[in-house]
Amino acid sequence: MKTIKTLELAIAALFVAASTTAWSQSGEASSAPNSAQGASGMMASGAAAPAGRKADRALRRRVYAAIGKDKEISAGDISVIAKDGAVTLNGTVTEAAQIGKAEAIARSVSGVTSVTNKLTVKKPLGGM
Repeated sequence: MKTIKTLELAIAALFVAASTTAWSQSGEASSAPNSAQGASGMMASGAAAPAGRKADRALRRRVYAAIGKDKEISAGDISVIAKDGAVTLNGTVTEAAQIGKAEAIARSVSGVTSVTNKLTVKKPLGGM
């Protein structure tokens, strides 16, 4: 009985050792091509990601604030997504004219390169 337990523990230890060795080999193998390409390229993309997210967040806030300043548009039902200068407007407005107006406001914000307008007119609860 003790021999079987010892054998089971030895096999389990082998599996653990093999899996950690395989894990470290795959990490070394994947980092080798990156180091061959040059660390500066990897650093540049890594450093750009946080700055890009920060810039996207700031642009989203500026667009949302600009739409919110317009008294005729209820910005509470509009969501703004920004990615590398491209802005997407989602949500609903109360009148069809507000769709174009919200898009025009978004285009006027500095840093916006394109606007995808997915706004729709909110239907009243009675279906009318």
